[in-house]
Order: sequence, then C-alpha cells, then structure tokens
Amino acid sequence: MAENRTQSRRQSPARRAMRWTAALALLFIVAAGAGLYWHGLSEPAGAAGRAPAPPPPEVVVSHPLRHELVEWDEFTGQFASVEYVEIRARVSGYLDSIHFQDGQIVRKGDLLFVIDPRPFENALASARAQVAQAEARLELAQRQVQRSSELRQRDFASQSVLDERLEEMRQASAALDAAKAAVKDAELNLEFTRITAPVGGRIGRHEVSVGNLVAGGSGGVTTLLTTIVSLDPIHFYFDMSEADYLAYQRAAASGKLTSTRDGKVPVYARLGDEKDWPREGRLDFVDNRVDRGAGTIRARAVFPNPDLFLTPGQFGRIRIPGSEPYEALLVPDVALVTDQSNKLVLTVAEDGTVVPKLVRPGPIYDGLRIIRSGIGPEDTIIINGMMRARPGAKVAPRPGTIALAGEPRPG
Repeated sequence: MAENRTQSRRQSPARRAMRWTAALALLFIVAAGAGLYWHGLSEPAGAAGRAPAPPPPEVVVSHPLRHELVEWDEFTGQFASVEYVEIRARVSGYLDSIHFQDGQIVRKGDLLFVIDPRPFENALASARAQVAQAEARLELAQRQVQRSSELRQRDFASQSVLDERLEEMRQASAALDAAKAAVKDAELNLEFTRITAPVGGRIGRHEVSVGNLVAGGSGGVTTLLTTIVSLDPIHFYFDMSEADYLAYQRAAASGKLTSTRDGKVPVYARLGDEKDWPREGRLDFVDNRVDRGAGTIRARAVFPNPDLFLTPGQFGRIRIPGSEPYEALLVPDVALVTDQSNKLVLTVAEDGTVVPKLVRPGPIYDGLRIIRSGIGPEDTIIINGMMRARPGAKVAPRPGTIALAGEPRPG
C-alpha cells in the first residue's frame, strides 16, 4: 500500500501537465470558434460576392424636332421719318400770328405762321405803280417812234433821230419788263408772309413767339420756326455686318434668296415691349458702300403706319429672311454643351451609352436652337439630366418631347 501511494505521488505532476495542455487546447478551440462566429456576424449579407453596382442615372431623351421653317436674322435699328422739314421764313419781318398747336398733326398746305404783311403790301403797291410809269413811258416812246418814222419817210427827220426814238422805245419796254418782275417779286414776298406746311405730318413746337423779329431770305442765317416729320409710311434704318451682307449677296446670286436691292424682301419689326412681330414692311434700300471704319453697311426698310403709333427716333428690332423655307432639326438650347469653342450634344446609343457629338448650331427659332449639322433625325438627344450623364457611361433613358414655344406641351 505504501509503495502504491509513493508511485501515485510520483505520477501526479505528469498528469497535471497533461490536464493543463488539454485545457489550453480546448480554450484555443473555443476562442477560434468565437472569432469565426463574430467575423461571420461582422460581414454583410452576400459576402461571398461583390456588392451590387448602383443603377444607371435616369435622363430624359428625345429625337430632334423636324420642322419646316425660314431662318430669320435680327438687327437693332431706329425708326426715321420719310420726310423731315425745317420750317424757316423766306422773308424777314415781325411774327404776327401762329395757327397751330404744338405737336398736332398738320396737312400739306395748312397755314402755320403769318409775318406782318403790311410792309410787303406797300412794296407791292409801289412795284405796281412803277409798272404804270413804265407803261406810260413805253407808250410815249412808241408814239415818238411813229412820228419820227413818218417824218423820216418825208425826209423831214434824220435817220439818227429815228434811231434815238427806237432806242428810247426799247429802253422803255425793258423798264416795263423790270417793273413787272418787281411786281412778281413783291407778290411772292407778300405770299411768303403766310407760311404753310410743305408736307403733312406731326409738327414740333414753335421756336419763335409772336412779336419776335424773324430773319428770312435765301442766304445767310435764317430763323428756324418749327419742324415737321411725316409719319405714314415710316422708315427703319439698321446696320448689318459685312459678313451678313456678303451672305445675302451669295444667296441672291445662287437663287436661294430674293435680292436685297429689288424692294421686295418682306421684313418684320417689333418694339421693345412687343414679343411678336406685328409690323410687316419691305426692305427698300441698301447703301452703296460699306463703312470702312465699322465694317457695316446701312440698310433701310419701310413700314406702313396708319395709326401713327410709330414715332421717328424710336428703337426697335427688325428681322429679315436668311433662307428659303426648309426642314430643319431643332433641339432645346439647354441640350447644347460647350467644350471650349465647340458645341456638343449628348446622344444615347441603343445600349444606353452616352455618346457626345459635335454640332454646328444656328439661330434660335421659336424657343429652340436650329442645328445645321452634326446630328440626324434618328439620333436620341438628352434634353434633361445632362449633369448626370458622362461620355461613355450608361444611362437609363426616359422618353421626352421637344415642342416649339408656341405649341402646347403634353402632360
């Protein structure tokens, strides 16, 4: 028994070491299992593969709008009267009366001013008296010529006496003609004391009041009394660049446009507060030279103005046809993307890939931009959501509509 207890005490350290080793191994296994368990909890669902990619962004697309139109070029200009007259006196004198209200409409021949006529009436009477004197002298000279001629035939008078009588008669006849011319001049001066409107239109304010001395005459400084401008029809002057003028000339030479010089080109005008083009006229004049300093050429249109609404000096806009009618492609102006000096539109391929295309834009027509080249009617254009589209990336196109500004939009 004592020997067995001794042997048992000798074996207990070895057993204890084995027990610790087994406990450590069990602890390691438990820790490893717990680690795998927490690692599994920390991983998202579907950890066996990659996370799914986000869906492609949605954009609104449409085919370009096909529309038959005429391209118009717009210019800024100014209305001007067809006739502008400065009313000045032809004779000098004191202003006697004024026969109009400032700013009223006058007709051709209406009485405007009267200069005191009494001095001119006296001058006319004096001229007529001189005519009577000249007629009396001529009659006396004719009788003396007749007597001298009879005496000469009887040889009772010399030829020199007859020649003197003939000369006196010719002088008297010339004096009578001069006196008659003086009468006509006096009559004109008397007529000029009544100043009438040479043209119809709107008159300005009177520059001289009654009682003031008016300086008239054909030479020197004359007094400005007032002005008259005609209103119907009315002119519209504007300047176009040399490039625009050359383009019109080329188009007219090729038969694509009517010549700007034949007076048949239709044009339209509007004022600053008008959105439409309610005034129709025609282009009736293009200047004969290009301004060397500005590189522009002056053109003129004429418009009817029956209601006298348009006033000389007003500014406005004019548009003239830049092409014959043709079918154009139109896109919203916001669909154009600027890349330095180039203009692009973003198109969507059949697989949803964004493909940029270089285009040559034209002018704005009824709220849309004309595209001259670069795309076709079958292309799908991004018209909304360009900020979400990237060249070469995929997008989710949603159908949209392109409509003119004057047309109702669906939805």
